[in-house]
Amino acid sequence: MKTLILVSHPTIEESLNQQFFKEASANLPVTWHHLESLYPEGKIELEAELQLLSEHDRIIFQFPFYWYSAPAHLKMWQDTVLEHAEAALKGKELGIVLSTGVSEKEYQAGGKEEYTLSEFLRPYQRIAHKFQMTYLPPFVMAQFMYQTQETRWEKLVAYQQYLTLEDKPSLVHRIEWFIQQLQENQSLEQADPQRKKYVIDELIEAKEKIEDLTFTLQEMKGTSL
Repeated sequence: MKTLILVSHPTIEESLNQQFFKEASANLPVTWHHLESLYPEGKIELEAELQLLSEHDRIIFQFPFYWYSAPAHLKMWQDTVLEHAEAALKGKELGIVLSTGVSEKEYQAGGKEEYTLSEFLRPYQRIAHKFQMTYLPPFVMAQFMYQTQETRWEKLVAYQQYLTLEDKPSLVHRIEWFIQQLQENQSLEQADPQRKKYVIDELIEAKEKIEDLTFTLQEMKGTSL
């Protein structure tokens, strides 16, 4: 699976969120496509963009949440490309990577922003359905500056999985992904091979326990019927 990240941010070099995302995706089989850098005047090249869409399976719109919408360049991209993109998008996946300066808990009835992020992002869900795409649950990075190192690490892994794992993965699939990443990490192998082996063995054992528990629950469910 090939992933295209359509990034829109007018001051990307100053954005801690976007630099974090860029570094996290650097060694993954994805295409980083920053619209403001490529089209500073806003003149989107239709044929080039359609070709890019046709070459990828998962399309990601990645942007900061500006006044409950996306930055201007992403809107210009949509106005230029989507009218001609049915053949290039049909049957693929659409994901949203969103950064906000407000806590996620504020996006709910009774919160500061009153409505949920799902409600604000409804137009993107409609775009996905119009082109018969699979709409992925949005990935949200809220208040990056206030996150602990541990939370940032968790977000890094979750973001990498959001870009590369197929469909809507189960916990077992996420663990399998983690094992694969560790097995391919040569720097960890050189630094501490015993620790690497220990972590992989622990993950494999956890994966097997989850699979056994899932099987048992399915059996119990079948018996209760």
